[in-house]
Amino acid sequence: MRSRWTILAVLFVARAAIAFQFQSIAAIAPQLSQSLGANLADIGVLIGLYFAPGAALALPGGAIGRHYGDKATVLAGLLLMLGGELLMTASTSWSTQIAGRLTAGIGGVLLNVLMTKMVADWFAGREIATAMAVFINSWPAGIALALMLLPAVGAALGLHAVNLAVAGVILIGLCLIASVYRAPGATVEDERGSLTADAISAVIAAGLIWCLYNIGFAMIFSFGPSMLVEQGWSSAAAGSTISIVLWLAALSVPFGGFLADRTKRGDAVLVTGCISFALLTLLLSRSGTVLPIVVALGIVCGLPAGAIMSLPARLLDQKIRPIGMGIFYTVFYAGMLIGPAIGGKLSMSAGSARAALDFGAVALLVCPVVLWLFRRIVARRHRPAVSPMPDERREDDLLANEAGHS
Repeated sequence: MRSRWTILAVLFVARAAIAFQFQSIAAIAPQLSQSLGANLADIGVLIGLYFAPGAALALPGGAIGRHYGDKATVLAGLLLMLGGELLMTASTSWSTQIAGRLTAGIGGVLLNVLMTKMVADWFAGREIATAMAVFINSWPAGIALALMLLPAVGAALGLHAVNLAVAGVILIGLCLIASVYRAPGATVEDERGSLTADAISAVIAAGLIWCLYNIGFAMIFSFGPSMLVEQGWSSAAAGSTISIVLWLAALSVPFGGFLADRTKRGDAVLVTGCISFALLTLLLSRSGTVLPIVVALGIVCGLPAGAIMSLPARLLDQKIRPIGMGIFYTVFYAGMLIGPAIGGKLSMSAGSARAALDFGAVALLVCPVVLWLFRRIVARRHRPAVSPMPDERREDDLLANEAGHS
């Protein structure tokens, strides 16, 4: 019997491949602009297109996996990612780049939605918080790896080599899923529940917080390298420096989750983390001391992640969690579709990538406001969508207590 930690490692690598492919555009943005004749606004659109299919597929993604099987659907998603990347390699025309990016994005969203469920299947009732923290960290790890490797590959070997490197990472994930992953065994089918209007509103608010937080994150690693290049840095040095944020985030994400659970003040961790993240983002584009600020960003940027992801998990009981998380991810993907495009347009209008970082800081500062709305919605829920079990009543009590502390 394969260890659940081995399974988690395989899922980690597969999800890191999604992040690696997503970041491949921003990592070589200056070179790509020259090759395609694209401006920062165009690059922002190309970055955001990766999330475009998620707005439509996040909600039915769970149903697709249930019909065809999680493993088969994930393998199909990896093949779509691989096919999209090879399509982008075949031609530098703008239409081909868009088609390849959208194809890869379809595969990415299937993986992102289903693999979260696959982790839960293996760790339900056993170190689930730790497993989710590790799983979440696959995203910054994949982004950091792309920032470190792809600019150097592009400078030395050209854009085709970058596409082939991305394809190689995806192929590794595909082989691991195909050869190692298996379902944990028979699972009990849940009865179908229903979501109340208040529950839907609360899930949308939680999804919006996750979306805004990730937009703030994305502005750092999508436009941070371009901002440093504008200041005279080389592409390789800029990418490696910004990647420090992602590597440190791999430590700060689980620490933030531990801190929120330990202190029982998740809202305080979320608010403090988002505000600190925003202020450091503003400072990064306005200070000559880049390295200390980058290190500080890495230390604080991951703190809110665990607290944010606990919002829908505590709100939704097991029966309505699949559809609730589908709504959650739909909001996330819809926002991530337009976020980078807005950052690119603002940078184009201002004549500097610094405008995108400022936009990300504003998004982070909105998170506490949406959290306040979330707590108001939760507080007015007189009855849940389905009758809660005792443990779930305690979760509702915890939500109410946290709202009081905030």
